[in-house]
Amino acid sequence: MAAVKELQRDLENKANDLNKLQKDIAKNHQVRKKYTIQLGENELVLKELDLLNEEANVYKLIGPVLVKQDLAEANANVRKRIDYISAELKRLDATLQDLEEKQNSKKEAIFKLQQRIQALQAGKGKA
Repeated sequence: MAAVKELQRDLENKANDLNKLQKDIAKNHQVRKKYTIQLGENELVLKELDLLNEEANVYKLIGPVLVKQDLAEANANVRKRIDYISAELKRLDATLQDLEEKQNSKKEAIFKLQQRIQALQAGKGKA
């Protein structure tokens, strides 16, 4: 009887860990979605900047003020932002893959634990 209670406690702990992993995965998806949207917006800005001629005026919004900015500088800033966002997306993908692997191993461990508990309870039921 004590063995079953111990296994059930272990099962509860593993289930809590699994729940935490699932929350982390959902959080990762939210952040990834935000970065994906930002990447799309920045790529659109880059396309627009590529359409401009060299003499075009480019302005950057800093607080409530529009400040004139050099076209080459604006282009460089947007490219740096795209590089940064792409790197963050790669990092998030790696983190997500790691979390999903942990989630799968937790699910397996929980399944095996449930089988052990059922086997012990079935054995006690026969006795």
